[in-house]
Amino acid sequence: MDVMPQQDPESGRPPEPSPQDPYVMPAEGATAVPPPPPTLRTTLRRAAFGAVAAGVLLAGALVAVDDGEGDGPKEPGPVERAEAATTAGSPASLSDLTALIGDRQKWVESHPRDAPSLATLGTAYVEWARRSADTAYYARAEETLKRSLEARAGERGNGEAWVGLAALANARHDFLAAKRWGETVKRQQPKAWSVYPVLIDAYTGLGDQKAATAATEKFGELRKGVPALARTAELYRGQGWREDALATAREAADRATQPAEKAEALHRLGELAWERGEPEEAVAQFDAALRTDAGQHASLAGRARGLVALERTDEALAAYQSALEKLPRPEYALELGELYESLGLDGDARTQYTALREMVAGAKRAGVDESLLLARFEADHGDPDEAVELLRGQWREQHRSAAVADALGWALHRAGKSQEGLEYAERAVGTGVRNASYAYHLGMIQRELEDYGPARRNLEQAVRTNPAFSPLAAPLARQALEALGEPPPGGPGDKQPPPPPAPEPKREAERETESGAGRKTKPEAPAAPSKSPAPAPAASKEAAAGSAAPAEGGASKSP
Repeated sequence: MDVMPQQDPESGRPPEPSPQDPYVMPAEGATAVPPPPPTLRTTLRRAAFGAVAAGVLLAGALVAVDDGEGDGPKEPGPVERAEAATTAGSPASLSDLTALIGDRQKWVESHPRDAPSLATLGTAYVEWARRSADTAYYARAEETLKRSLEARAGERGNGEAWVGLAALANARHDFLAAKRWGETVKRQQPKAWSVYPVLIDAYTGLGDQKAATAATEKFGELRKGVPALARTAELYRGQGWREDALATAREAADRATQPAEKAEALHRLGELAWERGEPEEAVAQFDAALRTDAGQHASLAGRARGLVALERTDEALAAYQSALEKLPRPEYALELGELYESLGLDGDARTQYTALREMVAGAKRAGVDESLLLARFEADHGDPDEAVELLRGQWREQHRSAAVADALGWALHRAGKSQEGLEYAERAVGTGVRNASYAYHLGMIQRELEDYGPARRNLEQAVRTNPAFSPLAAPLARQALEALGEPPPGGPGDKQPPPPPAPEPKREAERETESGAGRKTKPEAPAAPSKSPAPAPAASKEAAAGSAAPAEGGASKSP
């Protein structure tokens, strides 16, 4: 018999800890109103529990317990599936993750000093909050991970609690803290592969491409397979290597076997198709992700973007509303608000913008820094000066990713400081990432500064990369291009270098001193008649010929 208690796989939320659980956060802030407890289908007895091994965002090891019935292998339950997935570095389904949380909660009630189980539970809370947008669980995660470290210090082998704290810091957008926790683990356990995903996220958030690349390569050495392919595809995507990103993402999707892992890989293919301006392909990939795992709620929002581009507006509105219901992230409220605004539905747009502010405020109470998203909203729909202040704060905290650089450049432009904003916008585009919004922002800033040639190139790049990158901004990009018109005739591409100057007429003295072989020499200096000029060495002829070559070749090329 399976002796491990399991949560109802159909439950939509992890169970609430019991009131006697000493590891429950006090009810304050975002945790004051906990979500309703799920229904338990069965509660089975626990007999034994194995040690917990490393995981990427969850720690756990597969516990095999023979039920004693039959000779064949026991079908793994949701707890075992979650443990197996995280031990491999892959995502677990939300239902299996729910079961794992319920299982660990019950275990630590009677084993309050089990540091590995506390580390598993704390990191599971982080993953649940991240994938459900329920930020109340971040506070529980922090308390549980600290309890794990009180039971066993990180220096005494509890590195997984440190990894959990790094994952929590990344989820809260505190990338410096995530970097510190992750590098502490790496110094002590350089071959612990579970630390490298959190380091990759931290370095990416800080805009340190070199460190992120090195961490991705090290992760690939230590953990082969789909997790490494997924991280490598994201690295290529961030560097603008679109074909490499697509090939690697396809390989990850082909090799994925578990539903949650497969759905995540298909979602990535959908995002790549969207960024390439292929909405039909994007919708197809997002639909496939949802068929594979209905819990892949982010694909609902991705599908909505594609439907907007295909002018299937009613379906797009329904998809956005479903995404916000199941995964209430503020960026989805911003996207839906801008869609309403593009349709002239200003009242509905204001409703979404109000919801966005409420979500950001709730996230802040849970310790999540949504300054980047809020600044993006303020720059276009609120107070650009406030957006600048928010983003300057991000920059001071060393959050210098391409996304922050782009947002700061655009906010400065909207605040009337286009010359200062130009530097940041150029930095964002200079990372290599192929993002239509970045090219649009840079082009509009250059247009404001009357640098029309580069402005035209970047606006063309934006609409060529993804013609429907934004329901509000994409039409403005096309209008700006039309206003700029075609480049004037005689531009740089039409210019030719000036012809070489005509040779001066030979002076009479030079003609008289030409040799019989046709080689011209300077007139002899007044010297003894018995001494004739020495012949020029062969190298001099080659140098003379070489010096004339660029003039001849350049005459046929445009700069």
